[in-house]
Amino acid sequence: MCNASPLAAHPAVRVIIVNYNGGAYLARCLKALAAQTHHDFEAVVVDNGSTDGSMEAVPTDDARFTSMPLAENTGFATANNRGAAGAQTPWLALLNPDAFPEPDWLENLLAESRRLPGVTMIGSTQLLAECDETILDGAGDNMPAFGYPWRGGFLKPHSPPWPAGETFAPCAAAALYDRALFEAVGGFDERFFCYCEDVDLAFRMRLMGGRAYQSGKAVVHHVSSGIAGRGSDFGLYHGYRNGLWMTFKCMPMPLMPFTIAGQVMTLAGVWLRNRLRGRNIPVWRALTDAFRGMVLMRADRSRLQAQRKVGVWAIARILVWSPQAYMKRRIVLRQW
Repeated sequence: MCNASPLAAHPAVRVIIVNYNGGAYLARCLKALAAQTHHDFEAVVVDNGSTDGSMEAVPTDDARFTSMPLAENTGFATANNRGAAGAQTPWLALLNPDAFPEPDWLENLLAESRRLPGVTMIGSTQLLAECDETILDGAGDNMPAFGYPWRGGFLKPHSPPWPAGETFAPCAAAALYDRALFEAVGGFDERFFCYCEDVDLAFRMRLMGGRAYQSGKAVVHHVSSGIAGRGSDFGLYHGYRNGLWMTFKCMPMPLMPFTIAGQVMTLAGVWLRNRLRGRNIPVWRALTDAFRGMVLMRADRSRLQAQRKVGVWAIARILVWSPQAYMKRRIVLRQW
């Protein structure tokens, strides 16, 4: 059910915000969105069964904003799919409730979409909201040939101009997606619930010929796991499990053995390091659940690989092959 008057016809973009007990973060996010220099948008705030009253912050006097309450916490992936359903806009923008866009954020994202031929995904420069603004929260999601994806430049000091170029995937905390291709690949995989679902989406879009650009002009200030909690067992479990699922589904066969082996070795190393520190994290549960789920994903993999429109080289060239870049979580961008 919507709680606002009808939206303007034919807006340029639908902004989807998934909320779960977002508290004051959501209010600040919506205030920043309402103040955008690009006014031609519609915003859908999908609520995953919040109990903190945070949805009271959704404007009732601005026809651009609507609410979509869900009865329970369906996760980031499902809720975004619900928010995207029925959209007629050329573009979908995803924005986390703990991400606060600068006034020209949407304007710059859409300008990049017009400037770059063939672009289907655009990521934002994410600066840490809770500390010095020269600390990056991320500048594009990188996919290594032999491990787990990482957010380039996470927690690294930086100064303007912000990095820009082709990336493997945008971080869905603040990103723009071509709606037609988003729908063609089926949106987010709802089995992922949350974590790594954005890299999985981008991978499937890339298999269909999509490309991703990391913008240095579209900027948000992100609390970074302000809702889910940074480094939680919940996040670690879903991140490790989902990374294996993504690789099994999407990676072309000549490349997949390298990546799966690297991911399993990474898991073993993480488990051992944390055991030595006296922390028991859910690594083996993630590993066993991942392999159990792969049995059910064999048909998905067969379909994806049969339908992909790009060759193995197109995927191989966008992967990161440098062990040093992987270990140091560097920003890896390529010229468009």
